[in-house]
Amino acid sequence: MITLSEFRKLHHAVTLLGMSGVGKTMLSTALRQSANWFHYSADYRIGTRYLVESILDNVKFKIMQMRDPFVANLLRSDSIYINHNISVDNLEPVSTFLGMYGDPSAGGLDTSSFLERQNLYRRAEVESMKDVSRFISKSWQIYRCKDFVNDASGSLCEIVDPDDPMDPVIKALTQDSLVVYIEPNPTYEDELKKRARTHPKPLFYNPAFITPILNDKPADGVGIDPLDFARPLFPDLLEFRKPRYRKIADTCGFTIHADELFQPDEHGNAIPDAARFLDKVHATVIDQASQSETAADNLQRYCAACEGRAILRNGQ
Repeated sequence: MITLSEFRKLHHAVTLLGMSGVGKTMLSTALRQSANWFHYSADYRIGTRYLVESILDNVKFKIMQMRDPFVANLLRSDSIYINHNISVDNLEPVSTFLGMYGDPSAGGLDTSSFLERQNLYRRAEVESMKDVSRFISKSWQIYRCKDFVNDASGSLCEIVDPDDPMDPVIKALTQDSLVVYIEPNPTYEDELKKRARTHPKPLFYNPAFITPILNDKPADGVGIDPLDFARPLFPDLLEFRKPRYRKIADTCGFTIHADELFQPDEHGNAIPDAARFLDKVHATVIDQASQSETAADNLQRYCAACEGRAILRNGQ
């Protein structure tokens, strides 16, 4: 199998899979800052390419609802220009657009609007993942970034069929990247649940999960506090997603435990830099490839993809 020295030299492309809040974005940022990895953020791509018009329309609608004739006339006459300020470090416009079900007077969405936005987000997320291969190429051609990290949304497991190896998203990701599932241990899960209770945020839900919950709720959302509705969902959502994450990792990638990945170094730094990350990933893939023929095939496929990238780039 590939040695650590050989593994470090590969032209890497890694897809991080895991629940929202598990540390994918912090890790991706550390890889970018420590070794110039290209940080591809699914939500950034969604917000700046696939939902940009919907996000801005929502902002304009909210402004018009303020019924300020001065601002309204400026908007109607195109005298002012409104744009979002989405960045990899500021994805609030995407989250705000996705919204939460509940009483509109409390900032919630009625059932129809909520499900419509859920569907828009799902389609956008699918397209953003199908774009990964193109951005791996662009990251080298434009920025000369040898290595690439796909900071996937926590809902990636919701937009694919984990039992179908020909699923378009799974196929797109596995042909060019190493899928690494960051699996939280019970202590880590408890921390995620606590954070979700104290700071609930808009999330994408698989229709199979959210539809039964909405069935006995008022269609107009009246009387339902959006935050109170969202708070108790996360623990069940975590349990709903866990087997889907594991299925993807078992068939198409690898699993690394969050407490091992984010174990503090001698200086107390819990988020690994690029060198430490590759060391941990190498140990993980070698161990799992030695125990599973599927994992061994996944590693072989990934190494071939990396070597193909290197050959292509050396000719450019």
